[in-house]
Amino acid sequence: MTDPDHRKPGLVQRRKQKIADEIARNRRGEYTVPTWVLALILGVFVAGWITLIVLS
Repeated sequence: MTDPDHRKPGLVQRRKQKIADEIARNRRGEYTVPTWVLALILGVFVAGWITLIVLS
């Protein structure tokens, strides 16, 4: 028989713990910019550069 105190945490508990860990990291100043934000900024920069080249 399995011990109910040693069950694996469910999806909801793991998700809540992951969010709590991220909040704790951010409060300690370990915040990093998500990759998709960096990719978006790069895309906007490249599109602007191409627009300048094509329109001049």
